Amino acid sequence: MRQRSYGRDFALTFRMGFTMVMLALVYVAFLGLLMAAGMPWQMVLIIAVGMAFFQYFMSDKLVLATTGAKEVTAEQEPRLHGMIERLAAIADMPKPKKIAVMETHVPNAFATGRNPKNAVIAVTRGLMTRLNERELEAVLGHELAHVKNRDVMVLTWASIIVIAAGFLLQMLFWVSLFGGFGGHGGGDRREAGQAMLIMLAVYVGTIIIYFVSQMLIMTLSRYRELAADRGSAVITGAPLQLASALQKISNDMYRIPEKDLRQVEHASAFFIIPALKGNTIATLFSSHPSVEDRILRLQDMQRSMERG
Repeated sequence: MRQRSYGRDFALTFRMGFTMVMLALVYVAFLGLLMAAGMPWQMVLIIAVGMAFFQYFMSDKLVLATTGAKEVTAEQEPRLHGMIERLAAIADMPKPKKIAVMETHVPNAFATGRNPKNAVIAVTRGLMTRLNERELEAVLGHELAHVKNRDVMVLTWASIIVIAAGFLLQMLFWVSLFGGFGGHGGGDRREAGQAMLIMLAVYVGTIIIYFVSQMLIMTLSRYRELAADRGSAVITGAPLQLASALQKISNDMYRIPEKDLRQVEHASAFFIIPALKGNTIATLFSSHPSVEDRILRLQDMQRSMERG
């Protein structure tokens, strides 16, 4: 049985494409800034790419280690394995290599891994006890859509500029701390002053590029969440089941003790809904769209399906 087809969301696809183009322009601006200042831009990018490669190939192991999620076999969790295997078949993709469970009351789920063959789907015990079977299927469909859309790969490579800018900021900080902006030595004061101004301009420009690129990546992440919501609706054919699951998870987040949330909040960017209470982060720098917006979109998709 293959997944249903309900057409594409061209507006969402356009917004994702536009965000990627803007990120590409920021890349060009960053390289131009480094070249104009005579900085060793090759070294900066090589280090950034190396860090991204590490993140890309180790993401599954790092996330499992930091969240405490434990891999479970089909004998240990037959219901969970059966659901994922059936949904993967509908989505026409391989079953994820690892299925894991987090022993926490926080209701949530995440997916990671560099490609569909090396993917990990993890759910919390709290999620499995709070959702009914159709709602749990919808959440698993969302996570499988992330895997099928290769979101880990997309966001990892999109993040190279943030990694590079962050590394450069640290390097410039240590250079300035030890007098590397031209404040020492017996050379020409005018040349020293010019060098200091150039380095200061690079420092300020890098800060601007860091925050602009971070904002664009968070925007892209929100669009990928919306695309995964849509993917779940296509796989399961039940957008309202995902809407119901999102509402339950969001409402229950307010009932979870703070100490439990703190144990998993470092992995919030991976979760289907951030493990945070209230509007604690600015909208522009949130990795997820609002639950209200997501539910409205799912309701619109349900109406579109019913119209045929």
